[in-house]
Amino acid sequence: MRFYSFATQEERRKFGGSYFIELQYCRFARGTDIETILSAIEHWKNDSLYIYGDDDNAFVSDYGEIFTGGIYGNQKRGMVDIVGINYYSEEHARAITEAVKERKPPDYPNLLNWLETGKAYNGFYILGL
Repeated sequence: MRFYSFATQEERRKFGGSYFIELQYCRFARGTDIETILSAIEHWKNDSLYIYGDDDNAFVSDYGEIFTGGIYGNQKRGMVDIVGINYYSEEHARAITEAVKERKPPDYPNLLNWLETGKAYNGFYILGL
């Protein structure tokens, strides 16, 4: 499994079209209500991190325990949903960052760098296939 980043969306489309799980920074201001955070998402950002769809099982196996507890589109929480919306608050993002540092799962340096850069944002999303 690998985490990918692309300089342009054209580069992403040439590589795999839309067959990706997208990790995307939440750009809403701190204090924005959860309904807005979950309902006004735009896919395919250039600074997102991507997981190719064929690697979905490897992602869940290697990272599923780390990315548990995100808020789904229906505002419930649970295991990472690789076909839906998962929102992780700033606080949750910090805990995930620490878990990645501690566990060092496969390809973690790319993810860790992305998470560290994301400290400037209001958490992040995992947007499923």
